[in-house]
Amino acid sequence: MIIRLVVWLALIGVALAWPATTYSRPERAARPVLAIQVEGVIAPSAADYIIRAIKQADHEVAQALIIELDTPGGLDLSMRSIIKEMLAAERPIVVYVSPGGARAASAGAFITLAAHVAAMAPGTNIGAAHPVNLGGPMDKEMSTKVTNDAAAYIRTIAEQRGRNAQWAEDAVRKSVSATEKEALQLKVIDLVADKLDDLLVALDGREVTTAHGKVMLHTKGIEVTRIEMGLRDKILKVISDPTIAYMLLMLGLAGLYFELSTPGAILPGVLGAICLILAFYGFQTLPINYAGLLLILLAIILFIAEVKVTSYGMLTVGGIVAMILGSLMLIRSPEPFMRISLGAILLTTAATAAFFGFIVTMALRAQRQKTTTGAEGLIGQIGTVMTPLKPEGSVLVGGELWSAQCEEGSEPGDKIRVLSVKGLMLFVSKDNGAAAVEADAMSTQQRQGGRI
Repeated sequence: MIIRLVVWLALIGVALAWPATTYSRPERAARPVLAIQVEGVIAPSAADYIIRAIKQADHEVAQALIIELDTPGGLDLSMRSIIKEMLAAERPIVVYVSPGGARAASAGAFITLAAHVAAMAPGTNIGAAHPVNLGGPMDKEMSTKVTNDAAAYIRTIAEQRGRNAQWAEDAVRKSVSATEKEALQLKVIDLVADKLDDLLVALDGREVTTAHGKVMLHTKGIEVTRIEMGLRDKILKVISDPTIAYMLLMLGLAGLYFELSTPGAILPGVLGAICLILAFYGFQTLPINYAGLLLILLAIILFIAEVKVTSYGMLTVGGIVAMILGSLMLIRSPEPFMRISLGAILLTTAATAAFFGFIVTMALRAQRQKTTTGAEGLIGQIGTVMTPLKPEGSVLVGGELWSAQCEEGSEPGDKIRVLSVKGLMLFVSKDNGAAAVEADAMSTQQRQGGRI
């Protein structure tokens, strides 16, 4: 019985292992071509999107993965993680710089050269891959190290793909660029195609070597399946924009201010904390200048102090200056696409200053208003005598019955004015003005009644 059980278990194990040991991925012309569109900075969000598409192409044994690229460059770490996956990909990867007017600059040039097939649309360009430090200028020795490292990296990629290694190195060392026609003549790319359908026709019958081996492409008339960027990738892409990250920072600080100024509101604090966390995620890919961040925090403190301290607008002016300077200094980068929009800085500063200016105005107006509650609120109010004041009695003031004292004395029905309050005793005097007003009102009513 035991021997039979062992035999059955062995047969089951062989049956389960058999497909794994004999399975091979066939080349099927019916397999679709996957395509993704990458626009903007090469940041962690873009890297995740591209890497996920490469893995999906390998998993589905797709004909090829086409990356429609348009980028001004990006982060070195994100670029290298993408290229690692491209070099290890089992399915052909085609980088297509498109549409017309697009570019593959800086990190985009590295990615294009790392593709199995590199293509460009008319009116595009590639190159200018000299490394820059997003945190500011580098010293001579460090600049030489970084440049040599990048030059060696792009040269080995170009040699592995059989492309013009000298031009690739010049793109790093001399920041040279090339149009699509020049790149084709210099053997930097493999072909030029007007549109995606033309690219599929040009790829048909081409043989490329991947990590899986040699693969023949059959792309003429093939179905193209697009891999859309997921909600997570879209959110990460949006908040990685310097201007969006800056706006999230300001909204987060505003939310925390509302929560601290009105404890128990909860919602402003929660939204503020979320905005701050998203802003910090965006800032992790940006060269943050902490002096700029401190200036922004100082501006917020000055705006809040304006509410508490009468400075005749000096604190507000200081806050505006600190916020503008801090916003301009917040991100140090020679690349325009890594800077905060000047319009966003001015708009945010104006909105913040206007908000705190409104608060200061309302606070000053409230301070100038007469007190309407407590003992101070009773002083100056007009009341009616209920019992004779000789000199003490009771009066009705503000709908409440009070003990009162009047040195002049007063009879029930007379109008009095509150002079001061001591404990539960009101010190009052006759109010002849109120009596005169009341008499005039009665006379007016009588005259109107007579006419009617």
